[in-house]
Amino acid sequence: MYRKLPMFTRIGAAALKNDLTNTIALCDHLDNPQKKFKTIHIAGTNGKGSTSHMLAAIFQQAGYKTGLYTSPHLKDFRERIRINGTMVSEEFVSRFVQNEKELIETINPSFFEVTVAMAFSYFAQEEVDIAIIEVGLGGRLDSTNVITPELSIITNISLDHTNILGNRLEDIAYEKAGIIKPGVPVVIGERQSESQQVFNIKANETGSPISFASDTLSIDSFHVENNVLHCTILKEGEIFLKDLLLDLTGAYQLKNILTVLSSVSILKKRDYFLSDADVRLGLANVVRLTGLQGRWQTLQKEPLVICDTGHNIAGITEVLINIRHVSHDRLHMVIGMVKDKDIDGILALLPKDAIYYWTQPNIERAMLADDLALKASLFGLKGESFKDVNSALNTAKHTALADDLIFIGGSTFVVAEVL
Repeated sequence: MYRKLPMFTRIGAAALKNDLTNTIALCDHLDNPQKKFKTIHIAGTNGKGSTSHMLAAIFQQAGYKTGLYTSPHLKDFRERIRINGTMVSEEFVSRFVQNEKELIETINPSFFEVTVAMAFSYFAQEEVDIAIIEVGLGGRLDSTNVITPELSIITNISLDHTNILGNRLEDIAYEKAGIIKPGVPVVIGERQSESQQVFNIKANETGSPISFASDTLSIDSFHVENNVLHCTILKEGEIFLKDLLLDLTGAYQLKNILTVLSSVSILKKRDYFLSDADVRLGLANVVRLTGLQGRWQTLQKEPLVICDTGHNIAGITEVLINIRHVSHDRLHMVIGMVKDKDIDGILALLPKDAIYYWTQPNIERAMLADDLALKASLFGLKGESFKDVNSALNTAKHTALADDLIFIGGSTFVVAEVL
């Protein structure tokens, strides 16, 4: 699969197909496995992965046999396809590719298209009760968009993949809104002036009940203690859930929590039995239940080393808010990026008083470390460049003192190599 199929993470937009033809052909050949289990479909610029894992954790806690499809993976391909937190077996992956090799070679699908079909086949074979399906990119033409879910969720909209999805928030919202299906309720995480009308129009066209989580739910207070995020949730100004715990400590998860809670409320009305205890225990144990990694994840202490997969302007903005909430002396940043991101926009946000270790993930799309360092210097950011991620991190560890903070990020693929 890696060698022969076009892969977005490796080569970028050239790997994308502009329609769902290949996915439909694969699913037809497999007797449409996606129709044999119930699903929840999650799109959004940021937060869709965390939201997917949170919902999966709640369903697992409630006793449902829960499939989870996400992308990209960080360490092991099989992270993309899980049931109750357990990765798909190596045997299933190899057998699926061997069995479908002739069709794959005939229609030449992308890596992602084959992976989606594989996930659907596995979830059908294992007879999951529900599968949480994360959109890969966009929504309307994403390979996952052959399902008719119980609920559609769109976390938020910000500028990312603009060369593919468009340069305006309205354009990106249009692509994300493509997952809204006739009669299926949809939850939008944030009401944003640029995108709300796009979602309302689409929901009206499809007759889909629409709600915005941020309209009724809000955060009353929050703090991080012992690597746990504590927060109190208000519903229409009144206390709804007091001292809710989440084992994902990034402040940006607060938005995702509201989206998840709003979604749970709708799912309860559709006869899913998700108690308040299931919600609390699920959210307190997301990492243990689902295996999520790379979201404001602490790797070591003294010096404190934290990684995060945020990789666009909105994601990096949230990362910098988190950094300001962490007590530290000097800030060291191990940063690498891919060429098709808004690199100038991200560099303009980064603090000038940090010590930088510019690097490059080992993929074709990576911006070379020397080029990144040169570009960064134009923004007053100083540091050395390193040809590989772990050399950059090792130098940062040797340089940093016990009370310093080392942050690793800029790209999902940088975090993957560290993990």
